Amino acid sequence: MPVVRSKICGITRVEDALIAVEAGADAIGLVFYAKSPRAVSVPQARAIVAALPPFVTTVGLFVDASADELNAVLRAVPLDLLQFHGDETAASCEAVGRPYMKALRVRPGDDVAARIEPYASAAGILLDTYVAGVPGGTGETFDWSLVPRGLTKPVVLAGGLTPENVAAAITRVRPYGVDVSGGVEASKGIKDAEKIRAFVSAVRAA
Repeated sequence: MPVVRSKICGITRVEDALIAVEAGADAIGLVFYAKSPRAVSVPQARAIVAALPPFVTTVGLFVDASADELNAVLRAVPLDLLQFHGDETAASCEAVGRPYMKALRVRPGDDVAARIEPYASAAGILLDTYVAGVPGGTGETFDWSLVPRGLTKPVVLAGGLTPENVAAAITRVRPYGVDVSGGVEASKGIKDAEKIRAFVSAVRAA
């Protein structure tokens, strides 16, 4: 089975980013959505990115951000990948002109393959749990059997993953990568070093 990549999302502190990298995470996620308890300011994000060593992917998460908001962040913070977590269309994602991953929130009965189809230009698709009114970070899993094999895009699995369940999730879905936020926290926005290490270790062992 190919190596599964791991992303630690909702990083708000330099020390948490460095712990994630030391543990072997492939990517860190920075949330640019003011309503999130894990949101970062531009100065916070700049400090975190500046502290990272090479070969760590920096991902910026946005929720239905305006062009002005996006451009203000992109001018100030060197992000490798954008993660669109709202109701963005494929055209609006493409218009930014940066590599992007589209997050889709999965609910019972969804045809995941059909929902992915419009986002042909995406680098990958992140599948998260649908909870009404909440764009992500719910800490809840969805029915992994809804994710078919042989999808046209690399899939990053999110939604309620923890060090305890991520191996089972990988076995069931066979994703390109996994994304965790709340499952490795001491409190919202503050990561737990031991949980991060346990999570990345479980991903690598799966």
